[in-house]
Amino acid sequence: MISRRDFLQVAMATSAIYGAGGLGSWSRLAAQQALSQDDLLGFETTGNVTLMHVTDIHAQLKPVWFREPEINLGVGAAAGQPPHVTGRDFLKLYGIADGSPAQYALTYEDFTSLAQGYGKMGGLDRIATVVNAIRADRPDALLLDGGDTWQGSLTALRTNGQDMVNAMNLLGVDAMTSHWEFTLGIDRVTEIVDNELNFPFLGANIFDSEWNEPAYEPYKMFERGGVQIAVIGQAFPYMPIANPGWMFPNLSFGVRQERMAEVVSEVRDAGAELVVLLSHNGFDVDRKLAADVEGIDIILTGHTHDALPEPLLVGKTHLIASGSHGKFLSRLDLDVRDGELKEVKHKLIPIFSDVIAPDPEMAALIDAERAPYEAELSEVLGHTDSLLYRRGNFNGTWDDLICDALLEVREADIALSPGFRWGASLVPGAEIRREDVFNATAMSYPAAYRTDMTGEMLHIVLEDVADNLFNPDPYYQQGGDMVRVGGMGYRIDISKPQGERITEMTLLKTGERIDPSKTYAVAGWASVNEGTEGPPIWDVVEQHIRNLGTVEIAPNQTVSVVGT
Repeated sequence: MISRRDFLQVAMATSAIYGAGGLGSWSRLAAQQALSQDDLLGFETTGNVTLMHVTDIHAQLKPVWFREPEINLGVGAAAGQPPHVTGRDFLKLYGIADGSPAQYALTYEDFTSLAQGYGKMGGLDRIATVVNAIRADRPDALLLDGGDTWQGSLTALRTNGQDMVNAMNLLGVDAMTSHWEFTLGIDRVTEIVDNELNFPFLGANIFDSEWNEPAYEPYKMFERGGVQIAVIGQAFPYMPIANPGWMFPNLSFGVRQERMAEVVSEVRDAGAELVVLLSHNGFDVDRKLAADVEGIDIILTGHTHDALPEPLLVGKTHLIASGSHGKFLSRLDLDVRDGELKEVKHKLIPIFSDVIAPDPEMAALIDAERAPYEAELSEVLGHTDSLLYRRGNFNGTWDDLICDALLEVREADIALSPGFRWGASLVPGAEIRREDVFNATAMSYPAAYRTDMTGEMLHIVLEDVADNLFNPDPYYQQGGDMVRVGGMGYRIDISKPQGERITEMTLLKTGERIDPSKTYAVAGWASVNEGTEGPPIWDVVEQHIRNLGTVEIAPNQTVSVVGT
């Protein structure tokens, strides 16, 4: 019923022409000639309902590089299951050829060489071209945005998300849900939702804690292709834990599984023939929710930035993972008859920016939104000889660079950088512009603090974050990836219970074990505590890059991972 053929046909054709070797010697022109816009958008229209899904764009209006994770460990029932499969195992699982466009788009394997051939991905003007082409084929197709849209760039920060609101209005989104949107503050979110957004802002799991009633529309009913479709919104469940609760007081979140079951029952009773969950839970939470709540046909999952070329079926529920940073758009053609979903045809469309032509109207809007900040965006701070990336369970070179900056500029013994999944990559040889630094740091609580912390407290912090990532119950996985650490190494056994995972904490500059009773100078950023003081992290990183001139990050071997 579901085939990977549509996404992989380009990969197979390319492999047949050029063989299975790497693309290190390819020119970009050769890579472009191996692809075409028609190949990427080609789809045999079927059924009577079409859905389009984008998620976790993180305010990236322009094309970017984005390296997929090398390490993405699953625990409990998710161990070894997609999306917790990477690299060569991922290629084997999905039958992807070496050196192919699919390898470049979906894995970290040979990323630097492939990037030279295939170039950047994403860009809302290219996404607009794809959306318009699908709507020309299926005029009543629904476009759904999984959230994490208004945050993650310099221009989104400077405009309080207005650039992204304007762009998504022009794109013609039909509904969205949320996460980082709330870090603009509740007043700004209310202003956008009430006065500026052209489509529903859905969140069945968001409640006004003072009145104990829903704070936003839980769902929206659409009629498409003669089918009654319920789109239910599910915002990120752990907002007050992962982000500053003082920015959105009087709101409560949570998975609220019983609430979801009630809403599904309500929309079914109201005549819904197709139930779509537009979710920002994260993949493993959605996998569990799909198993425990009957009646959901499609879950468009978000938050964990996973990109899968096939749906994953849990019971009768199809989970769709559409990646992040504008790299992909998912198209689903659905056959809904006799009040139920009969067939799903799916294509994960990679947005190769050198292949897909930009939509002129969206390109003009993007240029206008960026124009007031162009000089600031384009200023060159230095160069990199290393691949700079963030995504991965334990360490990324972007955060190694940020930790080095905190150690140097804030004169600390140990540095902590949060395990955010957002942040575009940079390839070796690239200029580091101010825009690139903001792509990895742009947020509304950026203070780079410096504080004293005992070894015991450091251990507690690491254990808490590790449990957020590696608790066997997905409903207790409340954060991003593991906090990045500079100036210190440690051993982690992910198979152990909370409190026993982290051992052998070592201060790198002396080689001594961290003393629980001793106090250390610790620098970090993105504290959820109100009133945190310190320079904004982007100023700290910029100063460090200017001091270096050329960035070169040595392989990080300070974290020893066992129990996998």
